[in-house]
Amino acid sequence: MEQINDYINSHKDRFINELIELLKIPSISADTAYSQDVLETAKAVQRSLDEAGCDNTEICETKGYPVVYGEKTIDPNLPTVLVYGHYDVQPPDPMDLWNSPPFEPVIKPTDLHPDGAIFARGACDDKGQFFMHVKAVEFMIKNNTLPCNVKFMIEGEEEVGSDSLADFLLEHKDKLDNDIILISDTGIIGNDVPSITTGLRGLSYVEVEVTGPNRDLHSGIYGGAVPNPINVLSKMIASLHDENNHITIPGFYDKVEILSDAERAEMAKAPFDLDEYKQALDIDDVYGEAGYSTSERYSIRPTLDVNGIWGGYTGEGAKTVIASQAFAKISMRLVPHQDWNEITDLFTKHFESIAPKGVKVKVTPHHGGQGYVTPIDSLGYKAASMAMEKTFGKKPVPQRTGGSIPIVALFEEVLKSKTILLGFGLDSDAIHSPNEHFGVWNFLKGIETIPYFYKFYTELQKE
Repeated sequence: MEQINDYINSHKDRFINELIELLKIPSISADTAYSQDVLETAKAVQRSLDEAGCDNTEICETKGYPVVYGEKTIDPNLPTVLVYGHYDVQPPDPMDLWNSPPFEPVIKPTDLHPDGAIFARGACDDKGQFFMHVKAVEFMIKNNTLPCNVKFMIEGEEEVGSDSLADFLLEHKDKLDNDIILISDTGIIGNDVPSITTGLRGLSYVEVEVTGPNRDLHSGIYGGAVPNPINVLSKMIASLHDENNHITIPGFYDKVEILSDAERAEMAKAPFDLDEYKQALDIDDVYGEAGYSTSERYSIRPTLDVNGIWGGYTGEGAKTVIASQAFAKISMRLVPHQDWNEITDLFTKHFESIAPKGVKVKVTPHHGGQGYVTPIDSLGYKAASMAMEKTFGKKPVPQRTGGSIPIVALFEEVLKSKTILLGFGLDSDAIHSPNEHFGVWNFLKGIETIPYFYKFYTELQKE
């Protein structure tokens, strides 16, 4: 494995250029206008696996966008690592906030990435991160240092809920059989503070609709006499939190895992500078559930947030109208033991119950997934920790994060495999936001670290 740095130095320009070509394709799974681009990206991913030296690569059809599969089996008796990633990306909106076009990648330095970062939609989430694995495996295959078997499963619907993946897992359990699943769709605390994600929050995502009068009305003639759906929706949403920012849905907290003071104290050892956090976001103060720190609020506590709200006239100038309908999209991040289907049902019943007379309410669930916690005493975690310590020069910190990868819990349910979340992005990389980027240093550090995971995991399995 010591050859890895020489290999990276010899090929890093090619690695970066190949990633840039992948980032140029607007594989936006949420927008059917880009369906052909999503399919073209799947083909590009298959080509990258072929070029890396994988066997039996294929584009596997699903009821939605396809899964790209590839493998390299050197000995059936050796362990098998299944690499998961996704080639679809979030929509780039709002476009006017991008400093450069989202699908025209550029490399430029930042405060946290002095060696340069690749700015493009999908740079960190998740094209840049799964591509690290492709290049790491390329190195091991080309240099005959692959110590175990590897399989790739790269999907195209993660950003819209992975709706097709459950059926795919059930239909291809034998093909996907593995000893450990490796995912890089998370991050590290800092380039000088390596970390491994040990917990993910679950997710329930819904859309709500409030309907009042049967048409838009003149606000002078009807204002104050009929229910205004936008006013009503705003009040209903406001009532979902109390004065302590505690969620008011009955039963919402019934299954929330309560961590001990000792566990919370251990988590608090992870480096976190509140002033830097506020400065990076250009805010004067933080906000959230009373009784918990900022890092606890975004990791071990459930949340409810409005992701979008609209209705009535939003064009230029004035239009005095009472809208017939108002809408909002709402996401709830859940902690282990909260079942997303139960939470969706609780939300629906509560939201319908608080609607005043004069309006009709409709709740449409979109997608969701369960939370996940990976044990830090497993062979997979130990191997990941050893790999990071080898390349970063210090032992990584285990940390729970606020994001959701709904498929992880399903992996364990269907494939009976634990997942290791070995990400290399930073919180400041603006995933899901304008100006998303991924540090060149982080990209190359991932390629350097991943082969050591294979090495240490195989050695630990033999002990």
